Amino acid sequence: MSEKTLFQQIIDREVDADIVHEDDRCVAFHDIDPQAPTHILIVPRTPIPSLDDLAPEDKDLVGHLFVVARELAQEEGLDGGYRTVINCGDDGGQSVYHLHLHLLGGRPFSWPPG
Repeated sequence: MSEKTLFQQIIDREVDADIVHEDDRCVAFHDIDPQAPTHILIVPRTPIPSLDDLAPEDKDLVGHLFVVARELAQEEGLDGGYRTVINCGDDGGQSVYHLHLHLLGGRPFSWPPG
């Protein structure tokens, strides 16, 4: 059996996190190394390593993550806009191999990103 990711340990309450949302499909918490005033990670309870590992039956779960992101953006007062990001693979900046959606806001963002 493979070792649990940090995110799975947070989901399983083995590691503390500042959780802002929880339901039967995902958990959302503040990033410990925020890149914006609001930086929340939305993580499915299902341990899918990355976007490359999604299956057709995961489409409802991924949609749910984005709906949660919208709800959290509203709760956080991100009326001026926000960014959602899913990193995939080493070159894409993924550092934890448990699929997660970044919700970033509270400051202007430029394009293209770094």
